[in-house]
Amino acid sequence: MGEIISISTAERETLVDITAKVRAVVKASGIHNGLVNIYAQGATAAIMIQENWDDSVQTDVVNLLRKLIPQGVWLHDAQDGNGDAHLKSGLVGPSETVPLIDGKLGLSTWQNIFFCEFDGPRKERHIICTIIEDNS
Repeated sequence: MGEIISISTAERETLVDITAKVRAVVKASGIHNGLVNIYAQGATAAIMIQENWDDSVQTDVVNLLRKLIPQGVWLHDAQDGNGDAHLKSGLVGPSETVPLIDGKLGLSTWQNIFFCEFDGPRKERHIICTIIEDNS
């Protein structure tokens, strides 16, 4: 079972909490046990599971990646100026898989699912949410 989540982003680099949207997909599926894969479409976006309590953690992630992979110094920048976004996306990765236990995401108290935008703002981004049921 799969569904596409659509969001927009307001900044060039930001983490957007999509946990509630993923929970809604899970609830609508009626599946109680299995795996939920969350996949960001696009070569300049990613998915990350991260701290949900303190927003400074998301800011720290963006700042760390800016320091590790600065803007404007990559060969691909000659094409469209977003070489850093491609590298950040590749480093973080396009997907995460979360266990589904008794109809709930198997996240800890302090974990949420974040869409990582590295080349925004974007009017529309797509996240594919796929649920695989455990029938055992």
